[in-house]
This record gives sequence, C-alpha cells and structure tokens, in this order.
Amino acid sequence: MTDEQRDMLQRILNGARKAVFFGGAGVSTESGIPDFRSVDGLYHQKFDYPPETMLSATFFHTHTAEFYRFYREKMLALDAKPNAAHRKLAELEQAGHLAAVVTQNIDGLHQMAGSRTVYELHGSVHRNRCLRCGAMYDAAWVAATEGIPLCEKCGNLVKPEVVLYEESLPEDAVEGAVKAIAEADVLIVGGTSLAVYPAAGFLRYFRGSHLVVMNRDETSADRNADLIIRDPIGASLDQVVVK
Repeated sequence: MTDEQRDMLQRILNGARKAVFFGGAGVSTESGIPDFRSVDGLYHQKFDYPPETMLSATFFHTHTAEFYRFYREKMLALDAKPNAAHRKLAELEQAGHLAAVVTQNIDGLHQMAGSRTVYELHGSVHRNRCLRCGAMYDAAWVAATEGIPLCEKCGNLVKPEVVLYEESLPEDAVEGAVKAIAEADVLIVGGTSLAVYPAAGFLRYFRGSHLVVMNRDETSADRNADLIIRDPIGASLDQVVVK
C-alpha cells in the first residue's frame, strides 16, 4: 500500500460513523485458511468429487460420510487465529467508526477478534444442529467425532449450520446485512471476488459516500470505488490509526 493510499484510507475511516465491512475468504488467508478461487485455493485441488458438489445439500444427504471426511479435513480450521484485519475491524467498531461486518466466511474469526455486530451470510462451522431434536454442538465436538456425527441425545444426524449449495441464505443475516449496507456511509469490500451470488448482489444497496475495495484481483466493484488496494488486507488495515 502506498503512502497516498494509506492516507486516503485513514481519512475515509476517520470520518466514518456507519462504515460496513463486506468480506470474503481473502480476509482469512492471513490466518492460514485457504481461499477458494486462487491458484492454491480449494477449487484448484484434486478430490474425488468437485468441491462444489461435496459442499451441496444433495451431497450432504446422499454421501454423508464422504461429506464429513471432506468437511473435517478442509473446512474446519480450528487452530486458526484472528489476523490484523479481524483485530483492526473490531477496534474500529469499538471506536464507533464501524457499524457492522458482513462476512461470507464461516470461520468465526471476526467474533473471536472482538467484533460484536457480524452478519454471517453463509453460517458458521461453530454451530451444528441435530436435524431431529435441535440439540446444538460446537465445531470441536464435530472434529472429534468419527464417520457421521450423531446426536448424543436422540441419535439423529447432526448438520453444520453452514449454507451449502442449493440452500438459501439465513433470513436474519440477510435482513441485517441489507439494512447495515443501506445505512452505511462507508463500505469496505475486502477479500472477495464478488463472484458468489446472492451475497455479492448486496452491494447494490449501498448509497453512502465512499466505497473502498481491498482485494488482490479485480472485482466488479472496482469501477465505482474511490480507493482500490491490492495489498494484503491485514497488513493494510494494520496501518490505520484508530482515533
């Protein structure tokens, strides 16, 4: 990030009172969690089935054991810790500059860093629900099970509360995200290719004064952005002084 970019980002965030951060997988790569579409990402690795297939609702119900083998190996990163991006966003919220985080990630790192208002569009690995009795289990419990995880109370199948392909986004998260973006004075888009819908379509609700894009590659939002930063998000945000 150049000095000019840093100074402009600082000015924008200094004046923000209802900023919203809209983030994707690139936010967590600095925590050691691989993204999906980069050269080393999940979609470029070789599996028995395409990842899009294994992360579908149909595959979950028809190949449950295979789903959980993939899920435990590739989707649970329980040793990951928040990076500088997560920590700075939490700091901005506490200082009254950031109103909400809208995330496509399922790792829970924003909350771990201290962010309070987080809308998880694709759910979370940290919530796992029995499909019969509704009993809840954490991610560590799922990681410790073998084969298909069954509820300790009723013996039925336990499903992660993550949004699989073919499933709808959680209504409460959608409503909260749309409202936050519509009311935002600044929108920061970070670590997302804006290729996944309907989540990427939420940007159309933004009517604020400044749009910042922080992403390694070009996005569809670049043409409307006041500031574009191609450097790592954590390293860039870490240079912001919260006032």
